[in-house]
Amino acid sequence: MNRRRRRPHAAAAVTVALALAVLASPALTLQASAAPLPPPPPKKTLEEVRQEIDELYRQAAAATDAYNLAEERTEQQSAEIVRLARMIEDGRKRIETLKAQAGAAARAQYRNGGIPESAQLVLTGDPQLFLDTAGRLREGAKATTDLIGDLSRVQDELGGYAKEAGENWSKLESNRVKQAQAKKDINTRIEAAKKLEGELAAEERERLRQLEEQARQRSQTQWLSSGILDGLTTEATPEARQAIGNALAQVGKPYVWGAEGPDSFDCSGLTQSAWAAAGKRIPRTSQEQWRLLPRVAPKDMRPGDLIVYFKDASHIAMYIGDGKMVHAPRPGRNVTVAGAGSMEILGIVRPN
Repeated sequence: MNRRRRRPHAAAAVTVALALAVLASPALTLQASAAPLPPPPPKKTLEEVRQEIDELYRQAAAATDAYNLAEERTEQQSAEIVRLARMIEDGRKRIETLKAQAGAAARAQYRNGGIPESAQLVLTGDPQLFLDTAGRLREGAKATTDLIGDLSRVQDELGGYAKEAGENWSKLESNRVKQAQAKKDINTRIEAAKKLEGELAAEERERLRQLEEQARQRSQTQWLSSGILDGLTTEATPEARQAIGNALAQVGKPYVWGAEGPDSFDCSGLTQSAWAAAGKRIPRTSQEQWRLLPRVAPKDMRPGDLIVYFKDASHIAMYIGDGKMVHAPRPGRNVTVAGAGSMEILGIVRPN
């Protein structure tokens, strides 16, 4: 009897022992069932980081052009709305004047006892009075016709001004939206570029700068080896000399997107400001400067001309002669003199 009672206890003891053995080695159990971890992604080379940072800053420059263009058009439309508002107010005053003149004519007829002058003309027996009255009638009829015509014309003009103002207001709001989106794009790309650079150690950042300079030097050497400077004039017009002097005076000032001076500049803000100092108004953005200014063949380039870079015309600089240019490079850099062929050239334009 005692032997049969102990058998269940013995089986339970075996079960507990097996459970404890399993719990005692969880790492082995998990290791056997877990999938192997994927290998870490290969680390980017400094050259790849440099290219990625350059691309981010080029994208930021293109977004800066979009921001500047939207800002310029916003200012133009705001000024146009103000102009139209003044014209609407002047038109309303003109209508009030015309209404007053119409009221004066009505009161004059009332003072005549309501008898039309044409009836008075028939009743007169004085030949001279007849002629004088007939003349006044013709003049009065013309004046009345002119008054009605003026009133109708001014009312039509007011309607046109109001419609135009409404259209400009819609464009104004649209460009404000574009400005906001461009600002967001600029900041996103600049922050991404800064993050990439910030993740590098100090010696890597220094090496990155060296790689940037080496890339510029390679591009400049290749450009010069093409013989681009052979036969180029070194003479500049008086206006171009003034523009170059103004641009060089800004060397050392920081690049700030959207800035037009006097303490900071973006690339097209610098070229626009420099030529404005020489008395020449040019468009605000690098893309508009490329689109609207007269283009020049490389063989005809002269100091003061503007060199446009990259396929999207997102950067611009001023040629100063001897194969050099002055420009505002990008965020984190200052206005500087560099090789004119140190970046991918799209074309050349001439402000004067």
